[in-house]
Amino acid sequence: MARGNARDLAREKNQKKQQEQAKKKGISDKGSNQGLTLEQRKQRDADRMREKQQKKQEDK
Repeated sequence: MARGNARDLAREKNQKKQQEQAKKKGISDKGSNQGLTLEQRKQRDADRMREKQQKKQEDK
């Protein structure tokens, strides 16, 4: 029994550690932003917003 409990405790400790490391990552290291500079992200986001606005205007 003690061995199973230790495994569970170690798993919980590791999950907490992983979450802390994920919080410390900068925005440029996360998800679809990986490898993009600030200017590239701004340009991509602006393009997406323009597309959304055009689509909304077409639907009206």
